[in-house]
Amino acid sequence: MLRRERATPPRSAQPYGQGAAYGARAGEGAGTGYDDGAPQPTVTELYHAHRLRMVRLAVLLVDDLATAEDVVQDAFTALYRRHGERISEVDNALGYLRTAVVNTSRSVLRRRRTARAWTPPAAAEVPSAEDHVVLDEAHREVLAALARLTPRRRQVLVLRYWAELSEAEIATTLGISRGAVKSNASRALDALERILEGRI
Repeated sequence: MLRRERATPPRSAQPYGQGAAYGARAGEGAGTGYDDGAPQPTVTELYHAHRLRMVRLAVLLVDDLATAEDVVQDAFTALYRRHGERISEVDNALGYLRTAVVNTSRSVLRRRRTARAWTPPAAAEVPSAEDHVVLDEAHREVLAALARLTPRRRQVLVLRYWAELSEAEIATTLGISRGAVKSNASRALDALERILEGRI
């Protein structure tokens, strides 16, 4: 159904092909749905217009490009299997995909922690050129500091300041209250500041 593509950025600021028109209509940011009367996009259109942004979101949550690509591919595949190519039954397909990416990333991190508890740490892999293409937009020191936060605090910060979601959207995506979003964001920012200043 969906051909796996490599996570290289498009040649222009707009997404590629037919996805460009859709991307301009639905927006690359944190849009919550679609205009009344506008036709729902197909899964393929969503894939071409928003896959790269979803991969970047997943990279910030799971730390490596290959895993992030798998997470996003799984999210799109699950959407297709459940609703088919035309997703008229999903009111907010982008929100659905974003939640799927966050939840799958969370599962990846749980499995990773379990595996690390039973196996010695492997030698660090040298980042590929493609890794640098995707990650150059985010400061590596900030990424390293993010990795030291608890998963929940990291998710809140990434969704708030990178994906630019509102508190209500974050609460919906993570299945927590708006109060929990606020408290986690505040504590995460404090912890991030201490880490970057070398105090912890």
